Amino acid sequence: MKPSLKQKIDTALTPVATRFLRLMAAQIRQGTLVIIDHDGTHRCGSGLPEITLRVHDPRLYSMVLLEGSVGLGRGYADGMWECNDLTGLVQILSRGLRPVTDIQDKVGQTIAVATDWARRLRPPTKAVDRDNIHAHYDISNDFFELMLDETMMYSCAIFDTPEMSLVDAQRAKLDRLCTKLGLGRDDHVVEIGTGWGGFAIHAATNFGCRVTTTTISDAQFAFASKRVADAGLADRITVLNDDYRDLRGTYSKLISIEMIEAVDWRQHDTFFATCASLLRSDGLMALQAITVDDRSFERAKNGTDFIRELIFPGGCLPSLESISRSLRRATPLVVIDLEDIGRHYAETLRRWYLNVEARRDEVAALGLDDRFQRLWDLYLCYCEGAFLERHISDVQMIMAMPDWQAPMVARPA
Repeated sequence: MKPSLKQKIDTALTPVATRFLRLMAAQIRQGTLVIIDHDGTHRCGSGLPEITLRVHDPRLYSMVLLEGSVGLGRGYADGMWECNDLTGLVQILSRGLRPVTDIQDKVGQTIAVATDWARRLRPPTKAVDRDNIHAHYDISNDFFELMLDETMMYSCAIFDTPEMSLVDAQRAKLDRLCTKLGLGRDDHVVEIGTGWGGFAIHAATNFGCRVTTTTISDAQFAFASKRVADAGLADRITVLNDDYRDLRGTYSKLISIEMIEAVDWRQHDTFFATCASLLRSDGLMALQAITVDDRSFERAKNGTDFIRELIFPGGCLPSLESISRSLRRATPLVVIDLEDIGRHYAETLRRWYLNVEARRDEVAALGLDDRFQRLWDLYLCYCEGAFLERHISDVQMIMAMPDWQAPMVARPA
């Protein structure tokens, strides 16, 4: 087969890219990266952990130079390199590249002042948002059943002990959110981002409230609707296939669990304004969100990386600062409780990876090939490493409308 223009460029740039990236790797100080490639073995850094990376195709160097983490991800999916510890690799690279990313963050903050006004003129449409959700969540309900636990929660769990099972840790997370909201039989909760129905079923079953929940994933809508019917909860739970901006009604409580990551930064004000409009004047809102470091937000919101390009198109992690700004601009909501649970996410991701690892034959039987499995291996480990290095985290926020006066239920120790 005749090589494509991109392949020709990758091949031509390989010698220069190889030298440059080896120089970058030589800056590693915390841990050791052993690179084995066509030129032999190269040791970078010192001490533990010691991570071994085998490069099978030298064109990988030019792909990484031109595309960064996107090129690294494509190369891994295509079998161009292997590593004995993907999570450890992400950690070592994160530490080694910190001086570079610090500069990129400052440049991003400077550029945002000049470019944000133009970018705001063309936010993603509802149709684009729905397509992006389909691309990630509609892969296969059967696949997510293999990866997740029986709650089908695709969000950070909370492990009270290291030995705790994933299903118990997810239930502990749900209990904590429900308790923070003070849910009871008199509440009608609206949930933005149904997932596979885990929260709605847990809240209705254990706290007696009514739940109206919405998703724009067709696969999730079908799955959650069936779960609700099978659980005999159709009288307490309403599942919708509507965009959050099309919701109507007034509710005592609102919850959104790791859905805001699918909301573009240009729509944050709209998201929070919509949430406030759905609440009674004495209502409460719970938000669980993956957050990026405040200093990196301006760079990350307009950039691209492995996750946004190959896993979750349209994804945009907020920061605590960006959330606070949107709340101030667009709503009367006030933050009354904030808890960082990011330390639990690395373990959650590790459990998901182990589930997929143990069921590779079943994943393959779904028609998901080796390239897909390699891509998701890297995705889960990439995120685990980012949480361990605290570049990203996860928070639970409780926000109150102006007339809310009831005392907050004490957070479990």
